[in-house]
Amino acid sequence: MFTGIIQDMGKVISKKSQGDSLKFSVKPISKTFLKNVKTGDSISINGACMTVESRSAGSFEFTTVMESLSKTNLSILKIDDLVNLEKAMTLASKLDGHIVQGHVDTTGTVKKIVTNKDSWEFYIEFDSKFRENIISIGSIAVNGVSLTIAEIVKEDSKKIQIKVAIIPHTFEVTNFKTLREKDIVNLEFDMLGKYVNRIFKKRNK
Repeated sequence: MFTGIIQDMGKVISKKSQGDSLKFSVKPISKTFLKNVKTGDSISINGACMTVESRSAGSFEFTTVMESLSKTNLSILKIDDLVNLEKAMTLASKLDGHIVQGHVDTTGTVKKIVTNKDSWEFYIEFDSKFRENIISIGSIAVNGVSLTIAEIVKEDSKKIQIKVAIIPHTFEVTNFKTLREKDIVNLEFDMLGKYVNRIFKKRNK
């Protein structure tokens, strides 16, 4: 479990095919991020929960299997790309964001970026089959970042587009500052909302 509050960014330093999986090596920017991290720990990579397979003083390795590659943007990562990092929460963790499982539901496409005086607005589009998992002013994780849906901009039978607002701090400490139009981002919808949606669907059958 995670909070969606990014703790560091990491640089992809290697990417290797391993059967139908990909093995990555990531070097965190902060020299202290890997303190107390051990093999078997869970780390959120752009919002996708991955298991640490090995680590050195300055980097760690994980493998992403075919199922995760099909649902996330990890398959299109390149060497030197920056990814958002968050270690799994503990019972003593502050829940400053919202409950994030690290189970990416789908990916979205950045359609437009608006730069304001002291904030940024990102317009993200994804498949409309997920429309019932979002509400205006509801929670969503984008590349692992806990955000509020500022507006549901438009929707039709195929696509739905939302707007999220990014404050300067979030922009600087996450890979939002590297995003450009047409980039692909990982999306995880609010867990509580998904459960409620499933319950009502079953009742209405």
